[in-house]
Amino acid sequence: MVGVIAAQLLCGCGGNGTKGGEETDGSGQQCVAGETDTVIVRREYGIAVDSFDMEERRVKEGEAISVIFKRAGAPDDALNRLLAIPDSVFDVRRVRAGNKYTLFYTPDSARQLTYVVYHRSITDFVVFHLEDSLHVERFEKPVTRVERMSSVTINNSLWGDVSRAGLDVELALDLSDIYAWTIDFFGLQAGDSFSAYYDEEYVDSVPIGIGRIYAARFTHRGKENYAIYYGNDSVEGYWDLDGNNVKKAFLKAPLKFSRVSSHFTYARRHPVYKTVRPHTGVDYAAPKGTPVMAIGDGTVTYKGYSGGGGNMVKIRHNGTYQSAYLHLSKFGKGVAVGERVTQGQVIGYVGSTGASTGPHLDFRVWKNGQPIDPLAMEAPPTEPLPEQYRAEFDSVKRVMLERIGVTAERDSVR
Repeated sequence: MVGVIAAQLLCGCGGNGTKGGEETDGSGQQCVAGETDTVIVRREYGIAVDSFDMEERRVKEGEAISVIFKRAGAPDDALNRLLAIPDSVFDVRRVRAGNKYTLFYTPDSARQLTYVVYHRSITDFVVFHLEDSLHVERFEKPVTRVERMSSVTINNSLWGDVSRAGLDVELALDLSDIYAWTIDFFGLQAGDSFSAYYDEEYVDSVPIGIGRIYAARFTHRGKENYAIYYGNDSVEGYWDLDGNNVKKAFLKAPLKFSRVSSHFTYARRHPVYKTVRPHTGVDYAAPKGTPVMAIGDGTVTYKGYSGGGGNMVKIRHNGTYQSAYLHLSKFGKGVAVGERVTQGQVIGYVGSTGASTGPHLDFRVWKNGQPIDPLAMEAPPTEPLPEQYRAEFDSVKRVMLERIGVTAERDSVR
């Protein structure tokens, strides 16, 4: 955080200022009175940074923090104390290559290293004080949140069009998470669109990402899909206009960042066997190693090599639905026959095992023992918002719909 301490000419900061002296004003800030000029003291990380020469560097691959300190000119006793810092304060083994650190030297001939600031992230810092004996403190920059409404029409892809609109692509990722149960993001069409009301987060006026999305309307294939955030001590989540949970029993797709390369059909020419045969699943082309998720809670009924299907995991979700994931390069941690898995759990990774011409996931679903098209499947609903919260939810909903440009008249379609 950048703090600014300003002293007024002669009269100080208000109160009993003393010419040429120091005092604290009513806000607790230190005031430095000057003879002719206002004195501005710029502070970062709790340090009056203009009083030092600063050097900013990055941690090199394999570089230990003790090497950084020694190369920067830290005294021997500081090096000894550095290695004795408890892990609960700062784990010296967790210095990451590529992260920045800032060195503060006194601006004189002695050029004494006084502070080292290690940048854990854009908001999180560790400040090492070396004036007398080494001590360490954590410092966090505050995050400022600004509410914003954005609308985008899809022409090519959700991620590409969000980026071309000058918006953070994290907005597209968050929307795909919210609507993972209701919208087929591999089947978006030109003319689909969304409006979203959300927090945009800043540190030192620099945008760092997207906060909570409060309301969204995603129009897909002519249908408007609403998601309103509402939560209290008992429930939390996204709800449609009728108070139904946006989450469903099954995800729309078992992976992200891919494309449909082959659809459900009973007459497809197999790329390996060169014969026309049924393909009762959907192929998702994706890079090898892409995580594959269980579309819903269930029990693993098969895990192993299945001939042309390669490495496969099969899950029974309930008495009606089963799903299978083929051609995996490897299996997810803890996946075993008889074990329970949860919705969104990684059960394997995209590969090209078995009869396959390249990395992809062959995803299949059965309903009452019969294969069905996963892209056309209507997932069973989950529990709606409890009745005792409906009145409060309706109040929140009305405000949020206005934020995304939906009038009360349009809301009456619910």
